[in-house]
Parts: sequence; structure tokens; C-alpha cells
Amino acid sequence: MLNVEDQSWLERLIAKFDHKLAWVSEKSRDKIPYTTIGGTHDDRSVHNPSGTVTDGINWWTNGFWGGMMWLMYHATGQEKYKDIASVSEEKLDKCFDDFYGLHHDVGFMWQLTSVANYKLTNNSDSRKRALHAATLLAGRFNPVGGFLRAWNDIEGEDTRGWAIIDCMLNIPLLYWAAEETGDPRFRHIANMHADTAITAFVRSDGSVNHIVEFDPFKGGIIRTHGGQGYQAGSSWTRGQSWALYGFMMSYHHTGNIEYLNAAKRIAHYFISNIPENGVISVDFRQPSEPRLEDDTAAAIAACGLIEMAKTVEMHDKHIYLRAALKLLKALESRSDWTNQSDAIIQNGSAAYHANVHHQPMIYGDFFFLEAALKLKGKDLYLW
Repeated sequence: MLNVEDQSWLERLIAKFDHKLAWVSEKSRDKIPYTTIGGTHDDRSVHNPSGTVTDGINWWTNGFWGGMMWLMYHATGQEKYKDIASVSEEKLDKCFDDFYGLHHDVGFMWQLTSVANYKLTNNSDSRKRALHAATLLAGRFNPVGGFLRAWNDIEGEDTRGWAIIDCMLNIPLLYWAAEETGDPRFRHIANMHADTAITAFVRSDGSVNHIVEFDPFKGGIIRTHGGQGYQAGSSWTRGQSWALYGFMMSYHHTGNIEYLNAAKRIAHYFISNIPENGVISVDFRQPSEPRLEDDTAAAIAACGLIEMAKTVEMHDKHIYLRAALKLLKALESRSDWTNQSDAIIQNGSAAYHANVHHQPMIYGDFFFLEAALKLKGKDLYLW
């Protein structure tokens, strides 16, 4: 899909990934990183920052490092990446034993580790882990509301009816389980959640809600919450990217044109809000100052836009590809390719009202790498 100039740029970009990950992978081989502290990856497999059961080994991002290693193993064939990926997967077994810290993000955790391992090596233990996780995710489905419950109980909040847009990237684990076992229950749940997301999360202009609160006993929407965005009714950019890429994933598994149309609507809204410099804010509707940015949203959106370019008719491909390239080239120029930081992407923001902004987050690196490999045609589609 690329012209000669962009092909040359992509080769240089992938060479940068190869160089950086060759040494970072060895340095962090026994870790499960989330962010970097003083330029060095932290380790969520041994460190529990807040002391709650959902932090530490149960942290929602704990599949991304292993996922990066599987992407590199698939792209390069180097055995070391497979070995390092297996470290994360085996450490995550403790989550099943603890149970209480598990949540809706089991898709992120085991799709990128166990499903990846099983796809590439036919590892029977990995298959069992992934099916275990899929069964736990399916158990979070609320049939009267047609949604997967997000977090567990949060002190001071009644979250029994909460669903979040992020979960569009967890339901591929259910599609995989249905395809793997032939049991349609997993697919039914995934489809019903996606159908609910179209009507409850996606607004008419293509922006999306982050949190929708349903009545957990009778169904129906009670209210929406701003969540990690600026406020209720605003437009948290990572939520936009979860929705854009997530509906493309559901379309990939089902062929349901409604999911593709939802992804297009969200993509057009996202594209219309990309500034000239390609740098994405934390919320498209945030105040002009302070200028808070989230490069992870750009990386995720780029993946969804590339998938869209691969899917739509020829005359529409350039719309999505051009936007993806703009995002990725901005990311390349803002990333750290040196040995001064273990992370590549440096400007992630977990939430608009978070205490810390513009910091590395491992999922930004994962989606940045995935997008580059998609363009090269060497990606392992893990979703």
C-alpha cells in the first residue's frame, strides 16, 4: 500500500525497532514492564504499587511485553524472543491462583501471551490458559444489560453496572475461544457486547463514551461517566482508539457490516481531529491549556486505521492509510531510540486527571510495533 518513499521510511523504522528491542529484551527478559522509572522498565510481576489485588501481577497491561516478544519472534524467527515471551505467560499463572484480582482485562493479558503462544507453537498449556481466561471473561456478562462488566468492586462506587469502551479489545478472546472450541456461547457474548457498544457508547458524531453505567438488574442506561477523559460527554482519545480498532476486530471475526460502519464513523471523527503535527491530545475536547498528550492513543488508532485501509474499497484506502502514516511518523520523531530509556514511546497519559502525564507505557510500544509490522506485512494478527 506504500509508495517508494514511505517504504524506505518504514524499513528505517523497523530497523530502529530491531536495534532497540534486541538489547532491551535481554535487559528486561525476566520482567513484566508497565512504565519506566529513571529510564529503566519497572516490573509489575514483583512490584505492587498500591497494594490492591488488581495491581502487581494482576495489572491490566501485563500481557503487552509478552505480546511484543511474540511479534518479534514472528517477524525475526529469533528463539530468544519466544523464550522471553514465555516468562511473562508463566508468571501470569499466579493470577489464576489468586483469582480476586482478575477483571475484564483478561483478554489483554492472555490474548497476547497464551493465544499468541498457542497460535505459533501449538502449546497445549497455552491453549488451556487462554480458555480459562475466556471462561472467566464470559462469566462477567450481564444478560439483561447485554454487556460485560468492567472493573470489580471499587470502594465508594457501585460499579456493578459499569461497562467501558476498552473492552472492545478484550472480546477477541471470546471470538478466539468460540473458533477454537466450536462453542457458540463465547461468540454470542462477544457479539451482544459489541452490539450494546454501538448503541450505548458510539455517539452520532463518531465520538465515544468511556464509561456507561447500566442498571445491572433490569438493563437500560442510567448515566455515562467521563472516566479517564476530561469529563462526561468529552472525547477521551485512547477510548476513541479502543473503539476504532476494537470494532475492526469484531468485523474481522464476524463479517458484520455494522461493526465496520461503526469503525468508519469513529475513524472519520478521529481523523478530523488529528492536528497538523500529528500529536494526539489526551482528550479531543480538553481545554487548550495545559496541552496534555497521549502518544499511546495515536499508536492504537494507527493500527485500526491500517486494518481499515486493508479492508475498504480501493478508492477509500488512502484516507485511512494517510492518517495512519501521519500518526506513525509523528510517533517516530517523538520516541526514544537510544539506550538511555528502555521504553520507546515516551509521552503516554493514563488519564486526563491523572497525577502524572507524558510517561512511557508499555502498551504504547506494543501498538507502535504492531502498526509498523502491519505496514510491512510481517505482523502476527493476535486479535
